[in-house]
Amino acid sequence: MSALSRSLVVDRPGQHRLTTGPPPEPGPGEVRVRVAAAGICMSDRELLDGRRDAAYVRYPVVPGHEWSGTVDAVGPGVDPALTGRRTVAEGFRACGRCERCRCGETSLCTAGYDETGFTRPGAFADHVVVPARLLHLLADDADLRAAALLEPAAVVAAAVRAGAPEPGERVAVVGAGTLGLLAVQLLAAVSPGELTVIDPRQDRAALALDFGAGDSRTPERAGEVRGRYDLVVETAGAPTTAADACLLARRGGRVLLTGMFAPGAVGIDPVHLSLSQLTVRSVFGAPSAAWSYAVRAFTAGLLDPAPLITHEFPLERFAQAVALVGAGDPATGKVLLRP
Repeated sequence: MSALSRSLVVDRPGQHRLTTGPPPEPGPGEVRVRVAAAGICMSDRELLDGRRDAAYVRYPVVPGHEWSGTVDAVGPGVDPALTGRRTVAEGFRACGRCERCRCGETSLCTAGYDETGFTRPGAFADHVVVPARLLHLLADDADLRAAALLEPAAVVAAAVRAGAPEPGERVAVVGAGTLGLLAVQLLAAVSPGELTVIDPRQDRAALALDFGAGDSRTPERAGEVRGRYDLVVETAGAPTTAADACLLARRGGRVLLTGMFAPGAVGIDPVHLSLSQLTVRSVFGAPSAAWSYAVRAFTAGLLDPAPLITHEFPLERFAQAVALVGAGDPATGKVLLRP
């Protein structure tokens, strides 16, 4: 192993640099992972641009919360047998002691927000150090390039688990970005009677059909199927998609909101919500159980994120890589950094 390790540091909004120094040493209960791939998402772009809520970032920081790699060192008290294992890890640094953690809702930890890549050094680096208790081990032959997308897959898994789809139900997914297409794969695995994707982009809709959707519609044509679906999973986070998702659900249906909405998004009509007796839930991050769900689906071959990857860059080309994210080019899917 090289005696040096590189990290991409965002010192403050709009300012980043590539640093080189000794590899970080894992402390008690921690492991060091050699990063194989790290995904860039809109949250990382917001972090760089200074548009992320100040309560959810701590500068200076090494971003990178979507990643995969191989354990190459363990700290005191950690099983040495973990060395050499391929892995991903939960991002939230849940305390494990509060009431919500003890109930299994680790993404609702009351000890305060703390997440790899936002308040702790992340994986836009050669190495990342995380608590060993957060690891989710992968098969020895796991595709680490694809596994870098298991973090957004875990978010989608949290929505799927909360939505509790049953075989034969009518299901709609709003949005065919990374979250939406991962949702299509996980939902297709439970044998829905119908699986429809709503997205204006023809190429993304075609990919959704390849992943198991039976129908795709533009938002303009979605009005034809309002009130039809037992379960609607919203993944786009666009200004109107929360309200649109509720209109797609049948009376008594369930709606899961996973998109990250910005101020000014259209609110859900409380009259429609009340009269339709909808169950609406939101998802932010993923608890441990959702991570396990996503990793099991990946290992079983029910989830294949690899086709979503369109661009890969070395750390030195971070500026070029992050500029693609959110730029609106329909040819851009998931962008990876490959240390």
